[in-house]
Order: sequence, then structure tokens, then C-alpha cells
Amino acid sequence: MTNKDQIVIFDTTLRDGEQSPGCSMNLEEKLKMARLLDEMGVDIIEAGFPVASPGDFEAVHEIAKTVKNSVVCGLSRAKKADIEASGDAIKPAKRKRIHTFISTSPLHMKHKLQMPPEEVLDAVSESVTFARKFTDDVEWSAEDASRTEDDFLCRAVEIAINSGATTVNIPDTVGYTIPEEYGAKIAMLFERVPNIDKAIISTHCHNDLGLAVANSLAGVANGARQIECTINGIGERAGNAALEEIVMALRTRHDMMPYTTNIETEKITKISRTLSSITGFAVQPNKAIVGANAFAHESGIHQDGMLKHANTYEIMTPESVGLTESKLVMGKHSGRHAFKTKLAELGFDLGDNALQEAFARFKNLADKKKEIFEDDLIALVEDEVVRENESIKFISLQIQAGTTGPQTADMVLEIDGEEKAKKVEGNGPVDAIFKAIREIVPHPDAHLQLYQVHAITGGTDAQAEVTVRLEENGRTVNGQGADADTLVASARAYINALNKLMMKREGFNPQTASEAVAP
Repeated sequence: MTNKDQIVIFDTTLRDGEQSPGCSMNLEEKLKMARLLDEMGVDIIEAGFPVASPGDFEAVHEIAKTVKNSVVCGLSRAKKADIEASGDAIKPAKRKRIHTFISTSPLHMKHKLQMPPEEVLDAVSESVTFARKFTDDVEWSAEDASRTEDDFLCRAVEIAINSGATTVNIPDTVGYTIPEEYGAKIAMLFERVPNIDKAIISTHCHNDLGLAVANSLAGVANGARQIECTINGIGERAGNAALEEIVMALRTRHDMMPYTTNIETEKITKISRTLSSITGFAVQPNKAIVGANAFAHESGIHQDGMLKHANTYEIMTPESVGLTESKLVMGKHSGRHAFKTKLAELGFDLGDNALQEAFARFKNLADKKKEIFEDDLIALVEDEVVRENESIKFISLQIQAGTTGPQTADMVLEIDGEEKAKKVEGNGPVDAIFKAIREIVPHPDAHLQLYQVHAITGGTDAQAEVTVRLEENGRTVNGQGADADTLVASARAYINALNKLMMKREGFNPQTASEAVAP
């Protein structure tokens, strides 16, 4: 492979993906995702929009200090304050990039920017030139490029490259274009922009018409060599081009698209599941590559073919995306050493206190559940890690439920070291649990947006994993909880969300953050 055959994978899960309603992540969750993206071989991680809030700045800064191989990128509008914030946030990174953007379509220039075209072109030059003071790696984006007039887009791209942009992004910001049209626009730029060989052309396609992946690949076919995408395709409105679909399409159809990426595809399933757990956005069963049914075959004809030869109905192997069968691994007679060793195999390195608490919960689970699988251990340990630094802690719960009622929850929580208890009636046990938490820790402005339950493994004794989403004055958080008892898992999830909400109450600027919807 030569350089012209290499596709740069630019992941914006932590920036564009996180802007999807309900997908906000705290610092630890962002760091966890950034490490996984780095390990998977993502070339560029767009870590956030540093000027949006102190929390976003801190997250980008910490990711810049943590990431070992990937380029760390901060997003900026064409404003000096934004660019300075990005430059400061990414400063610790071994490899750093500033991504600055401005709208170029007539509609956006007139109604959003309220700037004449010549003023927009001046802003392109000034923003890219200023960004080069902080790093040699500067990306410029023409927001709403797919609805931008060709002549003006060519002028803007030429100016951006002359000003020092090393990557130029041509986003389909509103998911409006179709593959033939988008590919033709990329081809047009290569034909008409005289200095285009001095920059990498990038795609950034939204999925409003379900065409984000197809449009991105059409861009590559016409000369683009960077694709901007997200894990599970999360993002604004209908989302972005899905990284896993892009990468596996290039790998599977190498005969038609002779390009390569640096992605270790065997890590796709793990990172997909991790993101789903963090955000509470379950992956639809029939989702390509990472859906639960992606490698399942129920039709008799399909099953017969699969038994004779896997390739009859599978164009890729489950192992190629890291999908392996969950094996029975531990039981109630397993000791602390075996438990610690198994966790190390799964990638967990717990401190003594966390290990002790996780082991105690494992023993309790083993008494309730006949078969304990790797997925059970992962959920249990991640649940324990999530709770390690919480100021509000779950202590105990007793429930009275059934048809005769009343349904009650007798709840004990620990708040900054002090235990508090309440017994509350509700319209069902879950309602009673949440009301009890609200009485112990009042939060009248917070509203429940999502309550979601799914089983981690099969069987009636499966652990439940619960996601709770709370919203308060424009701030949205997701909480997770896992337990063999669904009601206990529900309480843990709500308490986890409440802890996150408390942490988020300062340093949030919804007006600034809402302007970072591009490119």
C-alpha cells in the first residue's frame, strides 16, 4: 500500500457524538473511550469543543495528556477565543490538531452568520493563520459544504490551504446529499482548486437520509483520504457515518475499494458495547456490524447454508470484529486470586479496596446465579468502578410489591459518610424507589427522561443492566447500574445519574455548547 491508498480515520465520538441528546459523558467516561479509540488505532480523536465549558476544556486537556498514539484534536469556531482555548487544551498531546470551521452555504451565511461572502473568506484566512500559531496540523471545515455554491467553495478551500490548512473537510452537515452528488463535489474540488494537492480532503457526513456511510465512501472514491465518523454512528439528529461500517466495508470489499486503515477491527465490538453502556443508547439488534443479530441466522435456509459453509451467508467473520462467545468462567467456589487473575485477563487492574468490594459482590452474585459469564464480570466490575468516588452511595433496599399494594421502597443511602433512610409509597416498586431517592436527596428541577432495562446474559437469573437519564436545566446525564436484582440495579442507576448531575451543576454553558453543532 502507498500513502494514496491509506484512509485516515478521524473519530468524533467524543465531540459530535456527545452532542447527541442524552449522550453526554463525564471526564472518566471520556478518558475511557479515548483510551479505547487510541488502542483501536484511530488516527485522530476529536476530543471536544474546549471553549464550550471548563468541563469540556478539562476533558480535552486530560485526553491530550493520556493518549499515546492518536492525534488529539480540539474544535473551534473561526474565533480567536475558541482557537486559543483549543490550543491550550491540546498542548500536552504528543500529536495535536486544531479543527476550525465556518459556514459557507448562502443559507448559513445569510441567516446564521449574517456575514457577506467576502467577510467569510477573510475569516477563513484569519482563523487558519491564527491556528497555525499553536500547531502545524490545522484542519478547516466548510460548514454546510454540500449546499455551498461550487465557485465559492473552491475559493474558500484554496484560501484555507494557502493559509496553512493541512486537512480540508467537506461536510454534509445536514445529511442532505446523495452519493453521486457528494462524490461529484469532491471530484470537482480536485479539478478546480489549484493547490488541493497540499492538503488531505476529508468527509464528514450526517445520516439524516441514511446515506452517511455511502456518501463517505463516494467521497473516498473521488479522492478524499480522511473520513470523519463515530462509534455506533452516534451524533446530532440521525447521527454520523458509523466508524465500524466504514472500516468493515473497506476491509470486506477491498476488491472494489483498494484502501487500508490503521483500525484493529477485532476491537470494534468491545468499544461499541462500552459506548452503549456509557450513553445508555442501545444498539438496535439489526444494526450492521455490531447489532445483536448481525451474525445471527434464524431462517432455516440460512441455517442450512451456514452449517455447510459459513461464507454462504456471512461476508465477514464474527471474530473479525471481536465478537466471541461468552464462556462460563467463574463460580461460587472461585477464590480471590482466581477472581483477580480473571479480571486482569479482561483488562481490569483494581486497587485493593475496589477489588475487595468487587469480590464481595461477585460472591453474592455467585450465590444467586448458577452460571457466571465474562459479560457478568465485566458489568459487575464496571459498576463498581463507576461508583468508587460517588458522594451518594447505595446501602440497602427493601421492596414491597404485588397486586394488592401498597408498593413501597425502604431505602438507605449514605451521603458524604452519613446514612439516611426513607420509606416511601409509589405507583409500583420502581416509582417508589425513585421517590425515596428524591426525598433523601431533593432535586426538584431534575426530570427523568429515560428508564431502560436489559439483561446482560440469557436466562431468568441474568443480571440486569439499567440506564437512567436525568435532565436538569439543559444538563443531561446518564446513570448505569447492574445487579442480579432489577430493582437494586434501578436504584444504583438512578443514584449514579444523580451523582453525575451534582458534578455537572457548575461550569456548563448551554448557549456556547449549542453553537458547536458543526461541521
